[in-house]
Amino acid sequence: MFNYDDFKERLIQSAQLAESEGLCKHKTGNFSLRIPGEELILITPSGRMRKGLEPPDIIVADLEGNIKENVKLHKPSIELTMHIALYMARPDIGAVVHTHSTYATAFAVKGIKISPILSESEFYGGNVELVPHAEPGSTQLAKYAALSIKKADVCLLSNHGVLTVADNIENALLKAVYVEETAKVEAISKTL
Repeated sequence: MFNYDDFKERLIQSAQLAESEGLCKHKTGNFSLRIPGEELILITPSGRMRKGLEPPDIIVADLEGNIKENVKLHKPSIELTMHIALYMARPDIGAVVHTHSTYATAFAVKGIKISPILSESEFYGGNVELVPHAEPGSTQLAKYAALSIKKADVCLLSNHGVLTVADNIENALLKAVYVEETAKVEAISKTL
């Protein structure tokens, strides 16, 4: 079997950076990337702290949801179905970041799109789509998210969190950072 450790390390570093940036806490959020040229993705495991993640913790799955490598026998993220749906909806996607960042999630709870008020919002296209409510981990949420991701690289999951996609994990994470910063500035500016 091919060694994906370099890709796994990039995924782990991005997941850990997301936590240090305050985009997700404890065991929330999930991260994945597509292996270039293959019909495989790497995804973070369910219920694991990011701080101690190592390459054997990362799960390899195909785009039908079949687990191809699971060295430590962890459960994959409950959002595996959603991640796969996003990759299937847009072949250009190389990575998915799902966070529960405070300000962007507040917009998701209120059902309000984040305005492109900062120059950084240009990096993610300025458009933020709203995804209707569905149970986390459900097929319905995966369907809703896949429809919304066709319109934008950033989606707000109703009462849940944020999705960003990009060509690679580093850019997907940067979009998550920028959308949270934009949401924070917009929320604060409305109180002035």
